[in-house]
Amino acid sequence: MSHQSSWIDLERRRDPRVRLEMFLTQYVQDHPMRSLAVNVSDTGLFVQKLIEPTVRPPTIVGLEFELPGTGEIIWASAESRFDSFGDYFQVSGLRFVGMARKHERLLRDFVSEKRLRDLRWVRHNRMVVPS
Repeated sequence: MSHQSSWIDLERRRDPRVRLEMFLTQYVQDHPMRSLAVNVSDTGLFVQKLIEPTVRPPTIVGLEFELPGTGEIIWASAESRFDSFGDYFQVSGLRFVGMARKHERLLRDFVSEKRLRDLRWVRHNRMVVPS
């Protein structure tokens, strides 16, 4: 179910998420719309897109995307958990509700490997403050 929400609500997701910038296509009432995924988890995406005043946000959207470095196109359906509107952009929290098992595994592995790489980078680049 879609609803207006404050920026504080964006942190409700419990599953680990990783940052990425990935373009994808959302199919909203059979209309393709380009969106930008800002982060991803095993269970969903946080996306930005230009506001389309003529299209009412539906509860379920179709998604088509390729995770960076995988070479595999993923088709999924997702439920809009929240939508927030700014002057030019709409941000949405999408929870996956339908995806091939092969793509679920690919997504889970991608998120897990990216989290490990990000953690290693942080540890390697952490500044030590002299006492």
